[in-house]
Amino acid sequence: MRKFFKWAAILLIVAVIAGTFVFLYQKSRPKEMVYQISTVQLKDLQKSTIVTGKIEPRDEVNIKPQISGIIAELYKEPGQMVRKDEVIAKVKVIPDMSSLSSAENRVRLAEINLAQAETDFKRMQKLYEEKVISAEDYEKSEVALKQAKSESTNSRDALNIVREGISLSNAKMSTTLVRSTVDGLVLDIPVKVGNSVILSNSFNDGTTIATVADMQNLIFRGNIDETEVGRIVEGMPVTITVGAVPGLKIAARLEYISPKGRESNGANQFEIKAALSVPDSVTLRSGYGANAEIVLERMEKAVCVPEAALEFQGDSTFVYVLTDSVPRQKFERRAVQTGLSNGIDIYVSRGVKVGEKVRGILLED
Repeated sequence: MRKFFKWAAILLIVAVIAGTFVFLYQKSRPKEMVYQISTVQLKDLQKSTIVTGKIEPRDEVNIKPQISGIIAELYKEPGQMVRKDEVIAKVKVIPDMSSLSSAENRVRLAEINLAQAETDFKRMQKLYEEKVISAEDYEKSEVALKQAKSESTNSRDALNIVREGISLSNAKMSTTLVRSTVDGLVLDIPVKVGNSVILSNSFNDGTTIATVADMQNLIFRGNIDETEVGRIVEGMPVTITVGAVPGLKIAARLEYISPKGRESNGANQFEIKAALSVPDSVTLRSGYGANAEIVLERMEKAVCVPEAALEFQGDSTFVYVLTDSVPRQKFERRAVQTGLSNGIDIYVSRGVKVGEKVRGILLED
């Protein structure tokens, strides 16, 4: 029994020593490198840039009052359509006391002059009938009466405009009624009933009653970096994607590139605008965030390899072309000349042929 345990222990020790030698031998052998293999292919390449911006109506009009006062009524809400000359709001006039006093004095003076003109005319008419005065004198008194009546009417009209903001002779064109100047959609009404408003003049821009725009005529507005602005021209096609409408792509055309850049976060940015061709089935809102993809360069049927297959050394570029795969991969290092890249594939003008296989990333040891 003792001999059995003795020989078992010896065999165990021998097995451990042999296993150790095998393990060390395996570790000392050179590692076999296995790489991903890609085939040189003909592909269509294009290099694009993405510009961030937003969707806006081409023409956005601010509607302002023609008089100062207080908002008495609002007839429209944001999101409603409005026609040109349609009433949006009504303004109640708060008359200036100086102007009101002056207008009232004008009315009183006009009434006095009218009463005197009527008395004079009656007197001259009687004398004319008695053939005491000439026709010329009679006609002068008649003209004076007409002028006095006209001044009386005008003075009352002026008083009503100061007091109520409404012309007695042309109430339809009342300045108290704020009308839209264009057809379109009401985007915003920043005032409420009871708010004070002022008219636009040389000292201020006036109060905006409503913002109206034609939402059928939209543009994309964004900014492009100075490193890429020299590669775009007006008329280039643009593809617009809208963050609020996933999967939607809208065709557009670049129509404006700002001649002057503006600094933003340490870089010069140039404003661009693109006209959108929006399908009738799509509804967009002003202010939607969007991205514009502009194709800067395009090649068809270009000889391409994956960018991951390139090796750079100094000013030279190399690829490793597969020459054998049995029993292990073998490669030939070749210098190549590259061109257009889309970030994944790159055009190779010299050094490889279509159908050859090149080494990619390392897969396993």
